[in-house]
Amino acid sequence: MPPTTTFERPSNVSDALARGRLGVPSVIFFVLSAAAPLTVVAGVVTTGYAVTGVTGMPLAFLVVGAVLALFSVGYVAMARRVENAGAFYAYVSRGLGRPAGVGAAWVALLAYNALQVGLYGAVGAAATPVLERLFGASPAWWVVALVAWALVAVLGLLRVDVNGMVLAVLLVAEIAVILVFDLGQLGHPAGGSVSLAALSPDSLLVPGAGALLVLAMTGFVGFESSVVFSEESKDPRRTVPMATYLSVAIIAGLYALSSWAMTVAVGPDRISAQAGEQSVELIFNLAGAHLGDTAVTIGQALFMTSVLAAMISFHNTTARYAFALGRERVLPAAFGQTSPRTGSPRVASLAQSVLGLLVIVLYAVNGWDPVLQLFYYAGSGGGFGVLLLIATTSIAVMAYFARTRAQENLWRRLIAPGLAAVALVAIITVAVDNFAILLGVAPDSALRWAVPAAYPVAALVGVLWALVLRNSRPDVYARIGLGAESATLLAAQGFDGEPARVGAGAHR
Repeated sequence: MPPTTTFERPSNVSDALARGRLGVPSVIFFVLSAAAPLTVVAGVVTTGYAVTGVTGMPLAFLVVGAVLALFSVGYVAMARRVENAGAFYAYVSRGLGRPAGVGAAWVALLAYNALQVGLYGAVGAAATPVLERLFGASPAWWVVALVAWALVAVLGLLRVDVNGMVLAVLLVAEIAVILVFDLGQLGHPAGGSVSLAALSPDSLLVPGAGALLVLAMTGFVGFESSVVFSEESKDPRRTVPMATYLSVAIIAGLYALSSWAMTVAVGPDRISAQAGEQSVELIFNLAGAHLGDTAVTIGQALFMTSVLAAMISFHNTTARYAFALGRERVLPAAFGQTSPRTGSPRVASLAQSVLGLLVIVLYAVNGWDPVLQLFYYAGSGGGFGVLLLIATTSIAVMAYFARTRAQENLWRRLIAPGLAAVALVAIITVAVDNFAILLGVAPDSALRWAVPAAYPVAALVGVLWALVLRNSRPDVYARIGLGAESATLLAAQGFDGEPARVGAGAHR
């Protein structure tokens, strides 16, 4: 007879996050803030035109949006059955097994922390033009970063709906100014006529289009976070699908419109050269020419708040991943504690803030470039990590429905996630092949391989840790990926509905 282990009853470290505080608009605000629309329009779009020389950026956003819409079909179908702040971690655990789930969790922590701390390198650069224009001051980047850090740290400890209200104000203003800039560009076309050349399929079906698709994908990072807030949503079965689909549609439409409008104002034949010369300033120089200096000042201020909003969103997302792992004891149990007053993941949020502070101090003391060596490298690397997670989750969704035989139509459980997986793997292949271009380094640079290689290493460490837990802490191993409600019931019922005992042959 194999040895058995009786599960211990979950303690107060498994307290749930505050429920019923987020509706569809609030979740969308978190998602779109992570996507940082103005930062993408000003930075990613101009980088794409400059680096690749391909004018099909508007179509690239629409193609990536279509792929992510396919991914979302299976993603939200599984969300109706798996409610967990760990999102990718939980889905991969339930679809591909617990070791793979912990491997995905380690990848998620690395990717989201990179995205979060990388933004501290950008906020100083984003704030400098505004502070110079308004106050004639140019503080060191780390001074601005510390102010932003303090604000994000405090908000991370408050109620999630308070964060949602802050993001709502910032995001509405941000999208409004993008649309005003777009109208200004479309109203002043180069050569006196509106060109549709960038919307032609021929503009994308050229060499270099693969790199353009990878860059376009980075503009969507954050769309997947709707599921992270499922435990705090008023009606997860309705909120998560609506927020996910609407976010993908809004992001794709806004980016396609803005990248096309830029080609109209500059001219399709000149956009690559001008983007290379002016970089981020291109959109603001166009606004100054078409709308006046006041519009430029407002745009630059909102560019700064765009970075701040992304910080707030990624901080909340990252903290909830750590919380989900702490609740199930994959990380130390303290990470699973919530604030009794606000319901926020207190310890996980504080840990994330400590990491951000250490990174700011490290870069400031050593005099490292905050934009290139922090924001750009960490942002590109973090975006690639999220891309890996999305592709893995597509496969996990198919495996989950095949294993559980849950009632779901063929389109949702197999066809849509299968097509998404094929497309995402193709994009990953192109990304790896073009990683030197994405980082802006020489082909023989160590970073060209070191950054993408960090994720397989992190995944392997996660898998090995899961195997250690399986042998040394079977009670913890059995909780992996279950979430709040299942973890609470675990004392009386096992993962598959069997009595709460784990035999030697029951581990997966």
